[in-house]
Amino acid sequence: MQKISSILKQDWLIIIMIFLGFVLGAYFYPSLPDKVPIHWGVNGEVNGYGSKLFGAFGLPAINFATYLMYLVIPYIDPKRKNYTDFKSTYQLLKYLIIIFSLGMEVMTLLNASGVSVNVPIFSQIMVSLLFILIGNVIGRFKYTYFVGIRTPWTLANEEVWRKTHRLAAPIWVLGGIINILLAFTGTNLYGIGFIVIVVVIVIVPIVYSYFAYRKIVKE
Repeated sequence: MQKISSILKQDWLIIIMIFLGFVLGAYFYPSLPDKVPIHWGVNGEVNGYGSKLFGAFGLPAINFATYLMYLVIPYIDPKRKNYTDFKSTYQLLKYLIIIFSLGMEVMTLLNASGVSVNVPIFSQIMVSLLFILIGNVIGRFKYTYFVGIRTPWTLANEEVWRKTHRLAAPIWVLGGIINILLAFTGTNLYGIGFIVIVVVIVIVPIVYSYFAYRKIVKE
């Protein structure tokens, strides 16, 4: 395993993006209302508010905490040796999560400051791209306790883990593509479609892992 100091040097761009999140929060803080919209329903209506302080610095703080979690995970996972086998993929995963969170922060700050932002479409596209990009690399995830599709059956058998992640890869990519297309339909279909897509990309790999495990056990 790498030393923390060497990882921090390697993650300099990620650290800059996290710092940028706090800078943006400080920049927009004076223009934010006392109650900042921070959550929207599938129809685009605001259904959650946060304080001005949380609206400016909540997401950057969460982003920073997420990065620390990804930094520590390889050192506490009983399968820590496996992280070296998908080091580049794990690094890409960190970038994807941080960039996604930064994008959502920018959307939230602009919207709260009075800038016209189509929140449902923007967030839909961001989530869809995340599905597509993770789907492209999820098949490379190695057998670990923290990163990947962790069901009782994938964790019980490494072959089930491998097969489940390879099955999930095209499903996630296809789900992301369909989700983007639905976002531009101009109807409320994207809300219902998003829910259906999330259910499919979550449930199908779980169910598959169960039957794959049963088959291997019988054999």
